[in-house]
Amino acid sequence: MDANDVSMNDLTERVVEHLLVEIVKLLHNYIRDVQFTPAEWAECWKFLTKVGQISTDSRHEFILLADVLGISALIEFQSYPSIPGAIESSPLGPFHVDSSPSFSNGDTMSSESTPGEPVLTRGRVLRFPDTPLAGATIDTWHSDGHGVYDVEYDDGGSGFICLGKFVTDADGKFEYACIKPVSYSIPLDGPVGDLLKKLNMNGNRPAHMHFILTAPGFKKLVTALYFGDSDYLDSDPVWGVKQSLIVSYTWCQNLDLVEKYGIIEIPRPGEGDKNSLGFWLLEHDFVLLEE
Repeated sequence: MDANDVSMNDLTERVVEHLLVEIVKLLHNYIRDVQFTPAEWAECWKFLTKVGQISTDSRHEFILLADVLGISALIEFQSYPSIPGAIESSPLGPFHVDSSPSFSNGDTMSSESTPGEPVLTRGRVLRFPDTPLAGATIDTWHSDGHGVYDVEYDDGGSGFICLGKFVTDADGKFEYACIKPVSYSIPLDGPVGDLLKKLNMNGNRPAHMHFILTAPGFKKLVTALYFGDSDYLDSDPVWGVKQSLIVSYTWCQNLDLVEKYGIIEIPRPGEGDKNSLGFWLLEHDFVLLEE
């Protein structure tokens, strides 16, 4: 262990000690203010015990708890400040998979059996304010057309559906085909769900796509895009929706794109007319800030 390791470890210990001291102070003040009783304290630790017991490698109940309390959104906001012209942050959520596969631009993140409507997502990653950024990594994941994430399926999500990593090309561009996500309920069969029910809070999230964007020399961005035609935009239980993150799809009937990406066309939802065969198109640029 060299001097730099010792210094970093020492710094980490001091930071942890400072945070713990401040948390204890706040907790003590809170207990005094509300006059916490032994019975109420017992309910608290029983609740936290249940949160831990239901958590698994693929179900992160503590993250979900932090999400519905607004803690995750606040931390992301503080870590990635809102600057006009740069995309804002949004909570990570409990369904991110570190080991998601890497794809080439133009690949498909779904199979023919994946439920849902086809969507082509493409755009650019830019250095603030508008310079194309090559070599940026885009880690993305979202629900399928049933509102279910890959890791939520009984097989543990071995198919790696609707999740993957892409790298921008020399012009900062990325593109991939997948399935249009839909709104869904967060897990309500555990202690966090019980908490929402007691508080009479909505448990449904608006349709969205998650993204983590990274590039050497740039701030890591955790964010999401929310779709303007979705329900629950005004009552997201994890406090993730921001006006700047609300986007819209367009209906596309470009046969060249269908052939290029191997997209299976469908009749436009709500019409059923063969002449309306096509797919959804989402185009969006992400602007990153330098460290």
